[in-house]
Amino acid sequence: MSGGEVAGILVAVFWAILVSFLAVVLVRLAQVLKATTELVAEVTDQAVPLLADASRTVRSARTQLDRVDAIASDVQEVTSNASALSSTVASAFGGPLVKVAAFGYGVRKALGRTDGAPPPDRKSRRTVIVGRTVPAARRRKQKG
Repeated sequence: MSGGEVAGILVAVFWAILVSFLAVVLVRLAQVLKATTELVAEVTDQAVPLLADASRTVRSARTQLDRVDAIASDVQEVTSNASALSSTVASAFGGPLVKVAAFGYGVRKALGRTDGAPPPDRKSRRTVIVGRTVPAARRRKQKG
């Protein structure tokens, strides 16, 4: 065998090994692509119902939020009506009730005590403030 024949055989063997290696790589790549395709198909089959459920949930949440908005506006209206009613009642009855109470107090003072008890002695009278008694002299200073 000559040197050219040996070199040709070596090149042929190298190419055979290279082609065999590439064939193994391509077979593995085809298996990976097939598994990936199956996985994507399974994910798609599971994702479509999940997306439909999510869409239904979002629609339901929007409906509930619309209801809550309606309730909140009704509560705001009731609150403003109650405030208006309170103002009306206060202006209609507040002034006259204060006048009647003041008149009753004045009549009682003018007629004196009706229970028969003598009026309390001013010097010994004490006032209770937050659980303690304050002498009359200090109480007068607080009023002024």
